[in-house]
Parts: sequence; structure tokens; C-alpha cells
Amino acid sequence: MVEPGLAEPGLAEHDAAGTGTFEPGTARHHGGPAAGWHAVGFRTRIWVKRARIVGVRVARLVRMGATRLLPGIRYLLRLLHSKWRRSMQFRTVLTTLMLAIMSFAAVGAYLSNQIANNLFQERLAQAESETRYNVKQVQDTFDGAQVTDQSSVITLVYDTLNAVEGRGSVIQRRYVFEAMPEQTKPRNRWVESRASDQLTISVIPPELRKAVQDSGKDQFWASTEFPVGTEDRPGIAVGNKVTFNGTVYELYLIYDLNTAQKTLDEIQNVLLAGGAVLALLIGAVAWYVTRNVVSPVSHAALVSEKLAAGQLQERMVVKGEDEVARLGASFNHMAASLQEQITQLATLSQMQQRFVSDVSHELRTPLTTVRMAAEVLYDAREDFDPINKRSAELLYNQVERFQSLLADLLEISRFDAGVATLDAEPGDVVQLVSHVMEGVAPVAAEYGSAVTLNAPQDSIIVDMDDRRIDRILRNLILNALEHGEGRPVNISVAANGNAVAVAVRDHGIGMTPAEAARVFDRFWRADPARARTTGGSGLGLSIAAEDTKLHNGWLQAWGRKGSGANFRLTLPLRQGDAITKSPLQLEPVDVGLHGAGSERTMLLLDPSPAPRAEAAGDGAGRAGTGTNNPGTARTGTTGTGTKEGS
Repeated sequence: MVEPGLAEPGLAEHDAAGTGTFEPGTARHHGGPAAGWHAVGFRTRIWVKRARIVGVRVARLVRMGATRLLPGIRYLLRLLHSKWRRSMQFRTVLTTLMLAIMSFAAVGAYLSNQIANNLFQERLAQAESETRYNVKQVQDTFDGAQVTDQSSVITLVYDTLNAVEGRGSVIQRRYVFEAMPEQTKPRNRWVESRASDQLTISVIPPELRKAVQDSGKDQFWASTEFPVGTEDRPGIAVGNKVTFNGTVYELYLIYDLNTAQKTLDEIQNVLLAGGAVLALLIGAVAWYVTRNVVSPVSHAALVSEKLAAGQLQERMVVKGEDEVARLGASFNHMAASLQEQITQLATLSQMQQRFVSDVSHELRTPLTTVRMAAEVLYDAREDFDPINKRSAELLYNQVERFQSLLADLLEISRFDAGVATLDAEPGDVVQLVSHVMEGVAPVAAEYGSAVTLNAPQDSIIVDMDDRRIDRILRNLILNALEHGEGRPVNISVAANGNAVAVAVRDHGIGMTPAEAARVFDRFWRADPARARTTGGSGLGLSIAAEDTKLHNGWLQAWGRKGSGANFRLTLPLRQGDAITKSPLQLEPVDVGLHGAGSERTMLLLDPSPAPRAEAAGDGAGRAGTGTNNPGTARTGTTGTGTKEGS
């Protein structure tokens, strides 16, 4: 029962919904039920609409912010990823910082937890000791009290509890005094509950209340939070039972731990600041150390790139006598040795090129005289005896071969000297292939091979040097005829968006992949022991490869023993463009379909045998009989040979 004027704070309740009883003097005014419901519904719809509008605007702002921030975040992530991959110093410093931060976080968390536990245990021990003493004082006061009237009881309880409240030895103390429920109410029990600073029994954890109610004279404690002004403070609630005037009460002393919490916060802030400073110091030390190690490595990489670019005079700067200095000295010694060897090789190469060029030029004049004499003897051979007649024919043929070799040597010397130029103009590559086929018709008739052209397009315009492309195609086709063993030779032309390809396919003796890799080497032959009685100068395919490089194109070879060979020339449609993919496949799709003895029905251009044409590689045109359109074939007698780089 709450006496008038002694109502405890928190025990009086007011009905905010407008139901129940009202205090005297208060007034309430409202309309009828229907009007009230209509007004509430209207206001509800307005607030729902406003909430939707605000939500839409917030979502729009979030979407706009994400749209503007995401590109910057992606750029930053890409920049960090690139820096991580390319910079060893950045990677080392960042890794050191991350490990340091993780270590400081673990150590800081452990220290903070230990400090917090020690502070709490210290405050708990003090709270339990002070509570036992104060509860004993309260119980002794209640037991010795000689009061019978209401005012005396209230005054005694008030004075006794106020004596308990206040500052203890270290921490501030508050109390909650509450009569235990479910006990018979004596006639003279004039106090139900009391608390300091407008506290209520609700600040006591239910588990602590149950433990106190179910116990005898034992003391219990629990952590709790209680309001002080506008903030909630941590505390320790220690509960006991006391009896007064036949009634059992629960007495809880609440100790304020706000001071200990502030001390813990200050310690944690010091740990956080100290950890941040130490992390920055460790990062600076790691940056300085790695800089001293990485800088020479970066300098060595830069010098290596310059050496690879041809700047052989570049050297590393050597300072000190440590390991890095010894590395720099060794690197400089290696660079000097390489420079000396490269200079010697370049000098020897220049001397060799100059020697070949000088010899080739010097031989032209005597060779012209010898050729004129050989032609005179060759024209008069019918008047000679058989031995001299044969000698005149051999002399004429070998002089022709020597002149072709000399022309190829002069052309190679131009490539080596870097004076070969490209005179590119738009031209029709299909028409050029047809022209070359007409020129090699006598050779095709001699070897008995049919030459066919497969060009899906009637005209393909390419930026090219007609003379050089003509020489490349003539070398490839004559090489295929010489080693095709009389079987068909197929020429394919195709184009895509940025390139055109011409493939020359024979079905002769073929070659191994190792031979195909060396077929463009100078003077290389698959059979080194074979006498040079057939084939050209041995420089035809080498010159073709150099002509292809001038066009920024590809010249590739494929071969298989017994299945023939395929040479593919790929050129960009426009000068300066890069080739990404060839329109034709290098390995033919008809592999295995044309073995030994296979035949095709071909249109015979000239079935009669023709005099054998000059060897490939000189780039000169050969006269053919009749006309030849794309798709025609030429056949003649069968010839054999060995694949060579001519």
C-alpha cells in the first residue's frame, strides 16, 4: 500500500491511450468514434505517401552516389592491383604493415581484455566487501529499532538507507529496496519499496532477483546498466535479504563503474594511438630498408632494358662495398664483356657483309666477260667435236647458274646493309598469281605437274611491291614443282578483314618439322651431301623471307614426309596494319588424301615437253606458251628432287 505523499517514482502509471481513470482536475476532449477513425485513416495515408516519396528520393540518391563512386573505386582497385604486381617495394611495405597491424590488434585486444578483467575483479571485490558490511549495519539497525507508528517507521527506513547511499571507499553506491512478493502483508507494514535517484526495481536483472529470493542469507551479484541523467552507466548490483518488522525485503546496492570504464577507455585509446604510431614507424622502416634493396634492382632492370635496346655503353652506379655493390660491379663487368663480344661480332658481320658485297660487285665485270665468251662458244658448239661441244654446253649452263647466284648474293647484301626499300602500291594479288603461273608454265610442263588456282574472289587489292611479291610467289611455285615429284601443285588465295594469304601446296617428298623450321636459312639443304646439280642458288627462300619482312607479313612452311609441303604467305591488306590471323590454314586439310600414285584429272595447257626453265631464285620471268586463266592446270613429264631452301 502506497501512502499519500510517499508514492515511489515509477509506481504511478498514466493511461496514454485515453482509457481508464484520470487524475482529478484533468480534462479530455475528443469527437465521436467515426470522426476519430476517419481523421486517423486520412493522416495515416498522408504519412504513408510521404514515407514512400522519401524512400524513393533516398534510393535515387543512393543509386546516383553508387553510379559516381563505383568507377572511382574500380579505378583505385585496378591501380592498387597493378602496383601490387609491378612493385616489390609496395608489396613488401604493404605486407609488413598488414602483419604489424594484425599483431598490434591481437596484442592490444589481449592487453585490453586483461586490464578490463583486472579492473572489474578489483571493483567487484570492493563491492562485495562493502555490501556485506553495509547490509549488516542495516540489519542491525532494523533489529534494534523500537518504533511502532507509521511516521517513525518511514523516517527510520529513510535515514538508514540514506546512510547506505553515497560514495564508498572507491566507487559511488546506490540502492534499491523492495519488499519480496508473495508474502503475507503485516498490518503495520508501511514501506513497500524505495530507491535512490529515481531508480526502479527494473534495473535489477531478473536472474539476480530470482537468486536472491530463492536464497537464505547468501549474497549474489550481477552486471547491469542503470540510468544517470541522460546516459546509461555500467555497474555491479549486489543483492541480499533483510528483515524489518516481520517483512522480508530485497536490498540491492548498485556500484557505479563509470570511472573504471573511463579509465579503460583511456587505456584503450592509448593502446590504439600507440599501435597506430608503431605501425607507421614500422612502415617507414620497411620502406627505407626495401628502398635500399629494391632501388639497385630497379636500376639494374632499367640498365638491362637499355642494354637489350642496343645502348651497350649503359652501366650501373656502384656505391659502397656491400652485396649490392658487388652485384653492380659484376653486372657492369658482364655488360662490358657482352659489349666487347657484340662489338666484335658486329664488326665481323659487317666485314663479312662488306666482303660478300665487294666480291659480288667485283665478280660482275669478269663474269660478264666470261658469259659473253661462253655464249660465243655455245653458239658455235655444232662445229666442235663431241667432247668440246659438251664442254661448251656445261660452261654455258654453269655460267648461267653462277650469274643467278651472284644476283642473289647482291640482293642479300642489300638486305644486310639495310638499304632494301619497299615500293608498295595497291595491286591485285589474284592477277599477280595468275601472271606467275603463266611464267612457270614451261617448268610445270617439264616436271609433269598440274598447277591449279583456287581463288574464291576474282580480285583482291593489296598494298604490295609487285616485283618482290612476284619473286616470292615464283620461288614458292618453282620450289613446289621441283620437289612435287610430278604430282599436282595447288595454289589457294583467300582474304579476311585485314589480311590476304597465298598458299602453295605440293604433294611430293615433303619434309620433317625440323626441316621446315630451317627451310628459310641461307644455303641450307635437307641433304647436305647431295651435289648442287639441281635447284637454285640456295638463297631463294631466304630472299623470299626478307621480302616478306619488308611487307610486315608472314611466310611459314609446313611439311610431312610422304605428304608434301605447304608454304603460306600472309600479307596485310593495308601497309601499317597488323596481322592477327591468316585467312588460310597452314596445315592443309587434305593431308593423307594425296599419297604416292594419286592422280587428278587436270586440264592440259601444253602436253608437249618444253625446255627446262632456269632455276628458281633469280626473280626473272619465264615465257609460257598460250594463255592461262585462274583455275587452269599444266602437266608434263615427271621430275624428282629433294626439298631444299632454294
